[in-house]
Amino acid sequence: MSLSTPPNELLEGVMPPPPPPELGALLDAELARLTAVSPRRPWRDALLILGGGLAVAGGLLAMMRVRRDLLELPTSWLLAMSLAWLLGFLVPAYLAVVPPRGQVIARWRASAISAGVSAVLFIVSGLMIQPSGPSSMPRVGGVFHQHACLELGLAAALVPVLLAAIAVRGAFPVGSRWAAAALGAAGGALGGLLLHFHCAVSDPWHVGVVHGGVVVVAALLSALVVPRAIDAMFRQQ
Repeated sequence: MSLSTPPNELLEGVMPPPPPPELGALLDAELARLTAVSPRRPWRDALLILGGGLAVAGGLLAMMRVRRDLLELPTSWLLAMSLAWLLGFLVPAYLAVVPPRGQVIARWRASAISAGVSAVLFIVSGLMIQPSGPSSMPRVGGVFHQHACLELGLAAALVPVLLAAIAVRGAFPVGSRWAAAALGAAGGALGGLLLHFHCAVSDPWHVGVVHGGVVVVAALLSALVVPRAIDAMFRQQ
């Protein structure tokens, strides 16, 4: 290239590239269908889980009956255990659904720890502290009654676990079975609350192992099922 080369020829190699081709009609149609995604509302989700869970538990109790020895039991123990079962449902569910301010991911570790502590407390308290009245059943009638209480507690746990899994599916830790177990334990505590007002058996082994075991079994089942269910939801989207 000589010094006598015209300026236009010098600038030819640095000119901007030609404009890209226009978007196709198919891509235009896809972009036109895009809509804004509404953000999560953790407090609304928490209230929905609370209301839905309590409604199901109350409906199941209304379909059956309140324990026949309810008025014969110490009021302090009845209220204390009712509050404990309720908190065993509320605290892990709240920690699993409502994240700290300014964050997206909920407090799964704290939720799992609180669920584990509550499961141990329910089993131990059922084995050690079990008052009774004249109308109480000191012994379980058979294996069927054991299974009936376990299945009833798990039935009450099902709805809040499903609601919680749907609410947190976008912020659920990938493959986290501990997070799923925390949701299951919270639902199991709601099932224990239902059994607390329904089952008149005063046998410590039944109350501790079966009623308290609802929390453990619900946590295990949730850990097995919920992560797979959430993965299936995302694959279908």
